Amino acid sequence: MDVFQTLRVFVAVAQSGSFTAAADILDTTTTNVSKAVSSLEARLQTRLINRTTRRLALTEAGTRYLHRCERILDEVREADEEAGTAHTLPVGRLKIHAMSAIGNHYVIDAIARYRATHPSVMFDLTLTNRLPDLLEEGYDMSIVLARDLPDSGFVAQQLGITYSILCASPTYLKKRGHPASPSDLCSHDCLRIVNTVMPVENWALEGPEGVETVHIPQSPFHVNTADAMTVAIANGMGIGIQPIASAVDGLRAGTLVRVLPGYKFEQFNLFAIYPSRKFVDAKTKTWVAFLKDHIPGLLAADQKIVGS
Repeated sequence: MDVFQTLRVFVAVAQSGSFTAAADILDTTTTNVSKAVSSLEARLQTRLINRTTRRLALTEAGTRYLHRCERILDEVREADEEAGTAHTLPVGRLKIHAMSAIGNHYVIDAIARYRATHPSVMFDLTLTNRLPDLLEEGYDMSIVLARDLPDSGFVAQQLGITYSILCASPTYLKKRGHPASPSDLCSHDCLRIVNTVMPVENWALEGPEGVETVHIPQSPFHVNTADAMTVAIANGMGIGIQPIASAVDGLRAGTLVRVLPGYKFEQFNLFAIYPSRKFVDAKTKTWVAFLKDHIPGLLAADQKIVGS
């Protein structure tokens, strides 16, 4: 019999005042109860219960031990109840990863709205432009843009589809003019965003004539996040690729102008990825359901703003 079960036997004997009553409570035999108590006393080298043929009485050491065991069993019971309700009650902390532009524009807003109805769920959000190792880095979920996902065995819920566009500032376009076709980009300052999602040297633009690829051999500016690229473009440094999530605020405010509005970059899927489909707790289930309901509407509204 393991230590935890032995503690349960001792507490049952002490509280009921009888080996026979404890055996009934635990659905075992009186012999097993007696052996468990004797084994516990032998392990502790301390007598916990004085026995006579008529009654049992706790020793002083047994009384002190009983109080500690009761607290231990109460805490284990509470822990079991808390873990059990995790599948029905959204509570606890979610450690979430998201790509920067998506996180800033969509995920933080979604968290605020979700917590309005689920205030017992807390979030740790990390923004990086990469696909993390969920298990190694301890994330409950990653929200990423990708054409396709590697076969990882994780659960991937598609939240929608988005794409990127070309943008420049009004100042830059007034000075250098508007490119009329993708080939005109070669005579402009084209700013490169360097990460695992966006293209670097070869820009493949989908337009009225299908896909046209433009080679951008040199660039006056490289940066690794879309939001930093937004700042560079707004400052008149050149023409850059912008995910819709990063571009919409500038387009709405007039600090950015869409370049070659008939063209867009390859579409990307927006995924929520999490480790397991089995025993998913309530906070993860409700969060995924909220994202699937909330994000597609935001994506559609932003695509309407950019004019697609």
